[in-house]
Amino acid sequence: MAKIVFEEVTKTFPTKDRKNRRNRRNKEQFTALDGIDLEIEAGEFVVVVGPSGCGKSTLLDLLGGLTRPSSGRILLDGKPITGPGLDRGIVFQQYALLPWRTALGNVEFGLEATGVPRRERSSRAREFLDLVGLTGFEDRHPHELSGGMRQRVAIARSLAYDPDVLLMDEPFAALDAQTRESLQDELRRIWQRTGKTVVFITHGIEEAVYLGQKVAVMTSRPGRVKEIVPVSFGARGDGFQGEDLRSSPEFARYRHEIWTLLHDEVARAQQLEKEEATV
Repeated sequence: MAKIVFEEVTKTFPTKDRKNRRNRRNKEQFTALDGIDLEIEAGEFVVVVGPSGCGKSTLLDLLGGLTRPSSGRILLDGKPITGPGLDRGIVFQQYALLPWRTALGNVEFGLEATGVPRRERSSRAREFLDLVGLTGFEDRHPHELSGGMRQRVAIARSLAYDPDVLLMDEPFAALDAQTRESLQDELRRIWQRTGKTVVFITHGIEEAVYLGQKVAVMTSRPGRVKEIVPVSFGARGDGFQGEDLRSSPEFARYRHEIWTLLHDEVARAQQLEKEEATV
């Protein structure tokens, strides 16, 4: 049985009422996702990529239980998702750290909600700060940390209460290129060490290829799964790292394949934006 299953998932949102020719109001709906079918195995690292406005973040919100499908269902370990749960950790683009708490205190915060005793909270938080490479920064407040460090704290906080699934919504998008690549390496290492199931949202094709075992390419709005691209490097995880991997012929081939799938979708999304801007 797959760890996560999307079955014909559609999500619509109401839009502003518009008057028709008889001056009657019509309630219109905006379809963000349309008939999503997707299976994710336990321990898999799946990346979702698509043009702006295709519903990537909506898909992650549904999986996190932050909103409900309009139709279809999402199963986690065979059970429908009906709301948020401690079996899923979420990392957003914005770090959402508590400014008055230290790095250690921010990681402990999630453990407090689960009833972990105080002494155990501290030791576990230190363990996960060490996992993300922040040993020695436990007593720093968010304003004393770089953007990359703050995102590491957010990742440690999500991992500390041991969720089965880690959901990541463009977590590195606001970072500079060097920090982003460094954290991509760090995330791969953490994933290999913990064996978590990871669902990662990105706009970046290179990031998708570098991180994902599978890349789900989405269409322009309304979002559908256009194709699933399995990504396999013979030496992944065995010393074939960083720029060596990114400059390999295999990497270039996967990047070209995904860009080819996305090219028309990006063009459609841009055309749709132009049409809506003129209404």
